[in-house]
Amino acid sequence: MRHEVSSRAIRSFLILITAVLALSQFWPNFTQPPATAQSQTYTWRSVVTNGGGGFVPGIIFNPTEANLIYARTDIGGAYRWNANTSRWIPLMDAVSFDDWNLMGVDSLATDPVDPNRLYVLAGTYTNAWTSMNGAILRSTDRGNTFQRTNLPFKSGGNMPGRSMGERLAVDPNRNAVLYLGARSGNGLWRSTDFGVTWSRVTSFPNPGNFIQQPGDVYLGDNVGVVWVTFDRRTGTPGNATQTIYVGVADKANPIYRSTDGGSTWAPVPFQPTGFLAHHGVLAPNGILYVSYSDWAGPYDGGKGDVWKFDTATGVWTVISPVPSSSADDYFGYGGLAVDARAPNTIMVAALNSWWPDTIIFRSTNAGATWTRIWDWGGSGRTFRYVQDISAAPWLTFNANPPPPEITPKLGWMVGDLEIDPFNSNRMMYGTGATIYGSDDLTAWDSGGQIHITVKAQGIEETAVLDLISPPSGAPLLSGLGDVCGFRHNSLTTTPAVMMGSPTFISTTSLDYAELTPNFIVRVGNANTGVRNSGFSFDGGTSWFQGNGQPGGVNGGGTIAANANATRVVWSPSGAGVHFSTDNGNTWIQSTGIPAGARVGSDRVDPMRFYGFANGTFYVSTNGGASFAASGATGLPSSGRFKAVPGRSGDIWLAGGSEGGTYGLWHSTNFGTSFTRLANVQEADNIGFGMAAPGQTYMALYTSAQINNVRGIYRSDNMGVSWVRINDDQHQFASTGGAITGDPRVFGRVYVSTNGRGILYGEPGGPPPTPTPTATPTP
Repeated sequence: MRHEVSSRAIRSFLILITAVLALSQFWPNFTQPPATAQSQTYTWRSVVTNGGGGFVPGIIFNPTEANLIYARTDIGGAYRWNANTSRWIPLMDAVSFDDWNLMGVDSLATDPVDPNRLYVLAGTYTNAWTSMNGAILRSTDRGNTFQRTNLPFKSGGNMPGRSMGERLAVDPNRNAVLYLGARSGNGLWRSTDFGVTWSRVTSFPNPGNFIQQPGDVYLGDNVGVVWVTFDRRTGTPGNATQTIYVGVADKANPIYRSTDGGSTWAPVPFQPTGFLAHHGVLAPNGILYVSYSDWAGPYDGGKGDVWKFDTATGVWTVISPVPSSSADDYFGYGGLAVDARAPNTIMVAALNSWWPDTIIFRSTNAGATWTRIWDWGGSGRTFRYVQDISAAPWLTFNANPPPPEITPKLGWMVGDLEIDPFNSNRMMYGTGATIYGSDDLTAWDSGGQIHITVKAQGIEETAVLDLISPPSGAPLLSGLGDVCGFRHNSLTTTPAVMMGSPTFISTTSLDYAELTPNFIVRVGNANTGVRNSGFSFDGGTSWFQGNGQPGGVNGGGTIAANANATRVVWSPSGAGVHFSTDNGNTWIQSTGIPAGARVGSDRVDPMRFYGFANGTFYVSTNGGASFAASGATGLPSSGRFKAVPGRSGDIWLAGGSEGGTYGLWHSTNFGTSFTRLANVQEADNIGFGMAAPGQTYMALYTSAQINNVRGIYRSDNMGVSWVRINDDQHQFASTGGAITGDPRVFGRVYVSTNGRGILYGEPGGPPPTPTPTATPTP
């Protein structure tokens, strides 16, 4: 989905941290000194959705070892398939807070000679949203641990063209040699020492020139060199492959070839032009198949073709299922696969057939004829598949479209499609929301229906925008980017549906009434015709939207429910702060507080609300009708705050930015003044959970830097001392968005990420003896 890009990009921009990176060092110690803070062993698990929740631009099968499969995501790291459990294992949870940009994977290569070797081209953005360059992460144990080489340029796992590829490739004859196709005009690079060091291939003549929208902050970069394919037949074990094909984002010269091991390069003669070559797959019989589209994708493109190149004769043949000259081609081509066990069997996917669904094409005669996974027939469509989403039933997206559309969709943005090189019946493809696949693919060829099922179990790729854990009802409710959010009745079972009526594109903020916790309100970014607020009186099981909305609203912003469920205060995007006393039917603008302020409520006094903007804290004592600056000084320019349940006027505020005012503050006088905690160097959020045994004050949780160590921390004594509850193998990159403890289970904490979904931690060992490092605030 196009909105996935914007929401996730903005999310990462807001948490941008500049990192000083060492040239090459062991994972996970990227930028942190050895931990000196107290720590407690925790067990960390994902809150299960099983559907992925984001775009999967690449699925990579090792060609020499069965069931060794990897998946790369645009902002959520890389995964390895576990054949014993049929689940994916996350490989990049050791990425630190400061190194968040590495979670976008632009390419991935698995070694065909030594299957234990794995390479990841890491880096999310090539634009001004980060100052960090990309990196090659090298593993000799299939991604269990990595070493790192920093690159002298940026990489773009969440940039245009991210489903083209693969940009990273291992020579199948001499596996010490790797090639890397770079973005931003940086050309083609080569390593001859298993990825430890890299140098530019100066003889390669074309760094690419396709820029989708010059001058645009996101679309204005050169997509670059996009794929590398070796002809294994032109080398022998231990000696470098001589013939190499390279795809370049240049419509006039999309494919280059070297026949001397990469010393010299030239455009492939007589090749088709006018489109971008998304994938180049060489069949065992020497036929190079190429899928083309007019745009880099993955969320755009309207024309394209499929060609095959006979490497023995030099003849190009167009084999498009729907040629670009036809009005019926409105989608271009993305994912492309060849059956290694039956090289005349090929498949290709429409890159952008949004309506009525994506299209997958299959040929068993090298593209001479094709069949479609669905066809137009009679008064509607006929299907060569049966789809089962029982593993993630929310993938209907609460949709009920009119025919000929159906729900769930087969997918969208199908930029990669793969056939298992060891099993002609197994196919997987990535979509904007999940991985789908089939285990009876050849039934297609005999006129039967194949079975499409969810293949994303274990992948949790959502960007988490807010979390609440009420004192009764479901243990957790989530606000997510691009997939709305869920009421999580169970942490280990897939939710049946996402929150609906209204269903948002992204839920940006949730709150519940502290004294009436079945009342829950949420706001979000919505499609045209859908109001941006929703209300529930049964703990989030069912929802309704109010009949009114402030003028000018164009996004969710933040919302707060008062303690007894009689009013809410909303600070939407595009309009000023407003309050409602009739569940969103009417909204009245608040005075004394700037538009865009974050808002929250006192958890005891139903007439008291709080706000924060640009370093100023605001207080309302009349139910949000008017606010006044509290006069508190020394606060950061931005931050998140929460009021403590059961304690009127007790507020914690976390925020700031590197190089400026940054930390954690506490007020016990309704925000009139705040005291900064001297023992917290940086903090990005704050949450509360059940008090520790023998304590009456709720446990505090934060994503912070304490004693020079970044981590997730808990305090059982009002911030006097802190215990680090994660470890270097469980850092999860961006954890600053939202955090909350569970008010019913001591020690349980829910943590947001920007692409790794929701994590929850529970104590796995006894807590250390507290060592006070500050005077508690009364």
